[in-house]
Amino acid sequence: MFDFLKKEFQILSPADGKVVSLSKVPDQIFSNRIAGDGVAIEPIGDSILSPADGVVSFIFNTNHAFGIILDNGLEVLVHIGIDTIDLQGKGFKRVVSEGSKIKAGDIIIKIDKTFIQSKGYSLITPVIITNTDIICNINFKCNLNSYVKAGKDPIITYKMR
Repeated sequence: MFDFLKKEFQILSPADGKVVSLSKVPDQIFSNRIAGDGVAIEPIGDSILSPADGVVSFIFNTNHAFGIILDNGLEVLVHIGIDTIDLQGKGFKRVVSEGSKIKAGDIIIKIDKTFIQSKGYSLITPVIITNTDIICNINFKCNLNSYVKAGKDPIITYKMR
């Protein structure tokens, strides 16, 4: 009730690239929305940015995925590539540390796109809200197959419950 009075929040694209439906991600954890709901980006650049203001809650030791707790309590997972954990960190460079306070658009991970793709890995990057139970009115603000700018274009909007 009165959802129209609630503030709308945005999650920005963490990478320049093409927007892809989660259902098209070649990993069932993401395509079946087991980890949460969101969208994916096929990155065309070499930087993965923070999609919102918050705190870096974790970065995998292989640097292929990180989590952010937003200022409003929302938890967002950014998972760079499919099965890229197998690279054991090669091709990924951490720019910030766990616990860092970050702003939307801050660089979190630098990637060596050429190296990762030369090893046969897809760089499709799911951006997942892992605690959707605390939000409502989730809306994917981008057209599938459209191109978005990292740190500029919203890919998801939502309101808190």
